[in-house]
Amino acid sequence: MPASSPIQSLTEQRLLLQLEYETEKEAFRKQTETIGLVRKVKRGDAWWPLKTGKSYYNSLNQLALEVFRQADDDIDHNFEFGRPVRFFTCRQNIPDTPERTGKTGKSNPQKATDNPIKYFNFTATVSYVDGDRMVVIVPDNNHLLELQNAENLGVQLFFDETSYKLMFEALDRVIKARGNRLAELRDLFYSHQPFRHYTFAPLSFPYLNPTQERAVNEVLRAKDVAIVHGPPGTGKTTTLVEAINETLMRESQVLVCAQSNMAVDWISEKLVDRGIPVLRIGNPTRVNDKMLSFTYERRFEAHPDYPQLWSIRKAIRDLREHRRRGDSSFHQKVERLKSRATELEVRINNELFGEARVIASTLTGAANRLLQGQKYNTLFIDEAAQALEAASWIPIRKVSRVVFAGDHCQLPPTVKSIAALKAGLGKTLMERIVENHPNEVNLLKIQYRMNDQIMRFSSDWFYHGEVESAPSVRHRGILDYDIPIEWKRATDDDQGTPSAEQFVGENFGRINKTEALLTLDTLQQYFEKIGKERILDEHIDVGVISPYRAQVQYLRQQLRKREFFKPYRRCISVNTVDGFQGQERDIIVVSLVRSNDEGQIGFLRDLRRMNVAITRARMKLIILGDPATLTRHPFYRKLYGYVRSLSRDGLDSMPETTVSD
Repeated sequence: MPASSPIQSLTEQRLLLQLEYETEKEAFRKQTETIGLVRKVKRGDAWWPLKTGKSYYNSLNQLALEVFRQADDDIDHNFEFGRPVRFFTCRQNIPDTPERTGKTGKSNPQKATDNPIKYFNFTATVSYVDGDRMVVIVPDNNHLLELQNAENLGVQLFFDETSYKLMFEALDRVIKARGNRLAELRDLFYSHQPFRHYTFAPLSFPYLNPTQERAVNEVLRAKDVAIVHGPPGTGKTTTLVEAINETLMRESQVLVCAQSNMAVDWISEKLVDRGIPVLRIGNPTRVNDKMLSFTYERRFEAHPDYPQLWSIRKAIRDLREHRRRGDSSFHQKVERLKSRATELEVRINNELFGEARVIASTLTGAANRLLQGQKYNTLFIDEAAQALEAASWIPIRKVSRVVFAGDHCQLPPTVKSIAALKAGLGKTLMERIVENHPNEVNLLKIQYRMNDQIMRFSSDWFYHGEVESAPSVRHRGILDYDIPIEWKRATDDDQGTPSAEQFVGENFGRINKTEALLTLDTLQQYFEKIGKERILDEHIDVGVISPYRAQVQYLRQQLRKREFFKPYRRCISVNTVDGFQGQERDIIVVSLVRSNDEGQIGFLRDLRRMNVAITRARMKLIILGDPATLTRHPFYRKLYGYVRSLSRDGLDSMPETTVSD
């Protein structure tokens, strides 16, 4: 078998995925054993302390428990639908690390047995989260009683074994596929064999620009695969919604998937706004009536037959709870009731799926039992450039053709194993197809978000200068005679000594306190120029971004302390680059953190993340970073030079640095 065959390549992918699985599992084990609880809470991976609320059986007949976060800190968290969690009890008022990890943050073997955290021996699953309230699914009543009687209760994210299992199964199916549509798609994706197309005159869409219109037409013409490449602000979602709508003129139902729950929510909401009936498998990230109204669970509960089904399920539980010894008719009664319940479930399901035109889920959610045996002609994968290849194959098994939409020049998939990343696990299926079939890529070329000078650098560096600004946004700005992009650097003294980065704790990240304070000073000065009344009246919004989570947490703390920003709390959000994916703000301030004599920039070398950071701003982008450290890398040297060229000072004050990778 030639080394470049699809089977060989997919087998290598499976080995790399196994490596990633082992790496993540081991990292999770170490984190659970050595990272202090306070730090887990700050990282957003744990809630403690917790209060339990009511318990009930949901419409899917799962035992659900409400829990409430009691901490006052306004900390973002990583809990969302479908993620596995472990409950624990903990001694009150324990320190973060000294007891177990000492001052260095390293594990102290002498104290390892003195673990203040005790985990429950079962895994629960997040159903949904709304602010400080979370609903989790627990396995049975015995575990529920344990939780309700526990003191000093907490919950933390657990290792997600299920997602890996689904990805391994999908890869195995693709590798073994012979003589079917899955095998055909596999061989097409991994070869230069031309894709097939229908032939018809192009349709006109007056409300789309020419490149969007072309992309929709190419989606409709594609018999095998279509690719919509949407750089920041180019209306990828608008184009995708139109392509889905037009596809539904020709097909009764389509499957729409994305890597994250947030991306599924976003496309689902836009489809619902367009009047397209969507059935969302799984619960949304943002819990509100609009989002919940098209979820399977809410629609199931709203069905006229549901009260009858609920009564039958309750009768079954009562029978089991009050079973009498020697009751020979017990099994017969239960089986009769179960048969009736199944009949009602099937009827409700058939009606819900029959009414829906779009079935929407995450990539792993496409393996849900509700979709078992379902087949679709077309699959749309949004944010396809953020998904591991193995995850993309999960829904592809159900379809005849695939439409990939995304941007491989923005956020890549998350890969924790450095070895697996270097060996190619981070290459997505969309990237692979773009490489093998560059002529099939439909690039959206007109952006509607940014001032032209903010957009220009990204267009030139990442998109060969092909992305242009729409006239309506080309010269947009907040202040007259304002320069849309600025670069500032933090110094520790009057001599201009660059502020130094610090390393905070094991696995927690880097921080630059002087730069963080300058970030807020700079924003405050800019607000003073605009004026309070105008900011509030015009709802001018701001995003403060840092690639490092420790810097994000420090910025949030300092922001809360500043009296000046109190009136503006609702219009300022602080988050990591990943947290701002798909979002935009009038003003973006980016704190790059890195400042050292060696010129080390860590994962700032991942330029796709920087592309996301610098393209969130509509009208003003302010970058804070140490040029002497950053401009040793060609990307940052070019960016710094570009920003300086826009200022009145030109390039006069540009530092002399060596360009190297």
